[in-house]
Amino acid sequence: MFNKATIAAFGQRETPFFYYDLTLLQATLDRALAAAENYGFHVHYALKANFNERILQCIQKAGLGADCVSGNEVLKAVQTGFDVKKIVFAGVGKSDKEILIGLEHDIFCFNVESVQELEVIGKLAKEHGKVAKIALRINPNVDAQTHQYITTGLDENKFGIKTWELADCLEIIKKYDSLEFIGLHFHVGSQIVDLNVFKSLCVKVNEFNNWFDERGYRLKVLNVGGGLGVNYVDPDKEPIVDFAGYFEIFNQFLERKGNQEVHFELGRALVSQCGSLVSRVLYVKRGLKKHFLVLDAGMTELMRPALYQAYHKIEHLSTNAVKDAEGIKVTYDVVGPICESTDCFGKEVELPEVNRGDLIAIRTAGAYGEVMASRYNLRNEIRYVYDDEITP
Repeated sequence: MFNKATIAAFGQRETPFFYYDLTLLQATLDRALAAAENYGFHVHYALKANFNERILQCIQKAGLGADCVSGNEVLKAVQTGFDVKKIVFAGVGKSDKEILIGLEHDIFCFNVESVQELEVIGKLAKEHGKVAKIALRINPNVDAQTHQYITTGLDENKFGIKTWELADCLEIIKKYDSLEFIGLHFHVGSQIVDLNVFKSLCVKVNEFNNWFDERGYRLKVLNVGGGLGVNYVDPDKEPIVDFAGYFEIFNQFLERKGNQEVHFELGRALVSQCGSLVSRVLYVKRGLKKHFLVLDAGMTELMRPALYQAYHKIEHLSTNAVKDAEGIKVTYDVVGPICESTDCFGKEVELPEVNRGDLIAIRTAGAYGEVMASRYNLRNEIRYVYDDEITP
């Protein structure tokens, strides 16, 4: 991914920083939209993945909608120029203040996650003379076959409305003329690489769609969420995911009624591969059984490995050409400077021999990297660099 000129330019920058390849981002957006438009599908970008200003500007200009999970994300989407008629607001714990933000801006839809939330939205909308468009987020009890911390569609997860609560939801909808019931919403998890999971989701969506249709509710929108995974192991082999295959699954197995719209909420699949965390080696600690690379980046810059043992490919950007050609490799634990034992990016990572001051890239960090950064240990705010700032 990185040529010599880019690596040389990195060497002139203060580390750590996130490097964003906006050219790759644009190519990814183009590929995703072209695949979705083949079937008339609608795509919303999940701001929680990355709300870097220039990333958002690229996505907004491409014409995607916005999937938000907080009131501030709704405001950010509005400020960035996203069409309010393409903004959806999900989240299991929307406060009254956040709901009012959505109502004030007349957003496209609230994805409602509980019976009580439905009542609150109906009441607040009525009090403020608004009509809230709502979709019921139903928990389909589909196993996403992913890490337990990022699965969301099982009965034991906190997300969504349970099937036995649907009748209660319909009673509340009938009670409030301030609620406009336009659709169903589903999301079963993240980093899903087995497309058979989405086939299972389609079967469940069809069942619920029929259930509502039989009760006189021909809904406008089927929102099937997101969750499409990316290649963390070999990002250069698959810099853009198979959007065509992904959307084809839904076209083939989802049973639309009439002019029903199908909406998606993609985040990771759009932005992961365009971002890398670039760091400098502070120290090389050599032991009898284990060697450590201590970087100037830590869990404060990239939380995913510490949070749920996520894998990221780690590359040595300042390699010794002779030793690299000879295949000489050293095994390191790659760690950060934070005072926590979980501050580790990778264990037993084989790299060409590394020295103090060398540059390291942690790949596929465009999603859930910068947005989860913290000031723990009173760390500096994270920096970022874009490809159009680097002179080839």
